[in-house]
Amino acid sequence: MSTIILYILALVLLIVSFIKDRKKTKMGIKKGWMAFKKILPILIPLFLIVGIILTVISPDMIKFALGENSGVIGVFIGLIVGSISFMPPFVTYPLGVELLEKGAGYPQVAAFVTTLMAVGIVYFTAETKFFGTKSAILRNGLGFIASLIVALVVWGVM
Repeated sequence: MSTIILYILALVLLIVSFIKDRKKTKMGIKKGWMAFKKILPILIPLFLIVGIILTVISPDMIKFALGENSGVIGVFIGLIVGSISFMPPFVTYPLGVELLEKGAGYPQVAAFVTTLMAVGIVYFTAETKFFGTKSAILRNGLGFIASLIVALVVWGVM
């Protein structure tokens, strides 16, 4: 439902922009299309890699590795699996709930979910192309450290 609202909002804003300044709007659409064409060769292999990874790493494997009794090893498994996986937030958060319902521990799920959102090894090559290697390494490294801190805080609270 919210996706439809966002599409409608984007369309309305595009119409408003077109009414306000046709030339700039056409130029913006053209630049957006050119950027999309430029990133498409990167996105196609990226989606293939993501599909393969999600096929190999099933939710059942994740649940087994992140069980309540997995302790520190489970937290690090969550950090690693989350770092090398890619899922949109609308899949990640319900999966986190499902993992908890199936017996996964809170710190392990916190590590998994936060690295899924903060670390992106799968799209590292695309990130380096647009932002540079140093920025990509820094962002992913800081995201990993922040995810570890979140997991440790959750562990301390639970």
